[in-house]
Amino acid sequence: MRILVIEDDPAIGKLVRVAFERDGQDVVHAATGTEGLEMTRTWRPDVVLLDLGLPDIGGLEVTEKIRGESDVPIVILTARTLEDERVHGLDLGADDYVIKPFSIPELEARVRAVTRRTRGDVVQTLTRSLAHHDLSIDPDEHKAFRGEQELPLTKREFEILRMLMQQPGKLVTRSAMSHAVWGRSATSAKNLLDVHMSSLRKKIGDGYVETVRGEGFRLSD
Repeated sequence: MRILVIEDDPAIGKLVRVAFERDGQDVVHAATGTEGLEMTRTWRPDVVLLDLGLPDIGGLEVTEKIRGESDVPIVILTARTLEDERVHGLDLGADDYVIKPFSIPELEARVRAVTRRTRGDVVQTLTRSLAHHDLSIDPDEHKAFRGEQELPLTKREFEILRMLMQQPGKLVTRSAMSHAVWGRSATSAKNLLDVHMSSLRKKIGDGYVETVRGEGFRLSD
């Protein structure tokens, strides 16, 4: 399961990430609402754990924006005790909430509950094939094709291509790609990303991936 944690407190973010990774889940941590929205669009998590007290965009606004674009389950994490804020979050489309300080077993139970309720829709989204011009990928089988030819992509190259194909023609930033593929910042994963992108281009052919200097990449229209 792919879990996106949108939380500005690094200690809480690390605690949640370590706990779920110990159970074999794939976890990415975003420290701001802006970064969290971007990761929701490009990484396509199975569930979002969302703090309300973010430094840039309020958690309620993030909830509204996510729900306007996706049916991904949202669990609100909040230290606030005002009932009307929790109710507002649920009204905007959040699926559940936990109040800080929370126990990890409780959070894990909440995540299991919301994903059980939405599993049918999530599975359908994750297994949907993607195609753009003569490129296609089968996310369920982790296979990519150019025409009828299967491309010999590594796991990382496949994830990069999938991110690009989910939004053809739109910019995928280096930050979003680095966090999604390696769980690291764009700075620390710079060389890894450049090497994998170069290899991906050689395998799929010239003209498919455009570089936006200093920002990221996009799949050519």
